Amino acid sequence: MKKKMKMVFLTGLAVVIPAGLTIYILSLIIGAMDRLLEIVPEGFHPDTILNFHIPGLGVIVTIVLIFICGLVTKSYIGNKLVLFGEYLVGKIPFVRSVYQAIKRIADSLLMDKARSFKKVVLVEYPRRGVYSIGFITGTPNGEIQRRIGPDKPHVGVFIPLALTPSTGFFIMVPRDELTELDMSVEEAFTLIISAGIVSPRERIPYNGQKPEAIKDLPPRTVRGE
Repeated sequence: MKKKMKMVFLTGLAVVIPAGLTIYILSLIIGAMDRLLEIVPEGFHPDTILNFHIPGLGVIVTIVLIFICGLVTKSYIGNKLVLFGEYLVGKIPFVRSVYQAIKRIADSLLMDKARSFKKVVLVEYPRRGVYSIGFITGTPNGEIQRRIGPDKPHVGVFIPLALTPSTGFFIMVPRDELTELDMSVEEAFTLIISAGIVSPRERIPYNGQKPEAIKDLPPRTVRGE
């Protein structure tokens, strides 16, 4: 009876923990977006107009504002205003560096059509015989390729740390030394976050042969070359 009760309790934990954490994280996000409405004057605040609070209204308002910003930026005048704002920000020393770094990352992740973070690879790191899971982030620019050697193209790989995948290492590896994995990005992150406890399901039966190395990555076009 004691063993059965323990198994029932552990089964309940396995259900409650993922659901509870998901609800908690969603509530934090929704609460943060709702607090964005505090910048609205009290006379125009939705709670004042409706005389009651609607949870999650900040999410809708945020989505609408993002969509409106996209429409305005697509227009000729809006694009000029954005460029003028970026010009002003570029005149502020510290703010300029932070803004430009964030903008480049956002443009690469959201606007770029490259294969950044869309391929999971296996790489021998930190030494030969020890393998790590990484994500392809792109191809180094022309200067780095020339310094490394044009006869051996390299690929940028981000290797996240277990339990804290938001941090990790960025390395440049010869393209022919990368082994592409069939698992998705979500499955790879799950494997890394769980420190190998949760393994992705097997998609292709393993036949004892080493998978082929990546050879079909197109070189990234470098401006000015």
